[in-house]
Amino acid sequence: MPSPVRYRCTSCGNLTRFDVTSTRRTRAYHHFTVGGELTVEDEQVLDEHVETVECRWCGSAGRVEVLDPAAQPVPEG
Repeated sequence: MPSPVRYRCTSCGNLTRFDVTSTRRTRAYHHFTVGGELTVEDEQVLDEHVETVECRWCGSAGRVEVLDPAAQPVPEG
C-alpha cells in the first residue's frame, strides 16, 4: 500500500488540516444482514483522482504543495 500524500500550505505553513476533494472508483463487498443492514467489507480503490486541496486554516486554494516523501522522517518502531 502506498504511503499517504502529505501536504503543506505555502501561505500559513499548515501541515495537518486540509479539505481534499477527490473522485474514486472502488470495488467493495456489500454484506447485507437478513434485516437489511449493510456492512461494506474488503473495499479496494481501483482509481483515485485528487481534484482540489484547500488549506482548512487559511482557505488558500491553489497554495498547497505536496511534500516530497523522501524528505519525510521515517517513524521509529
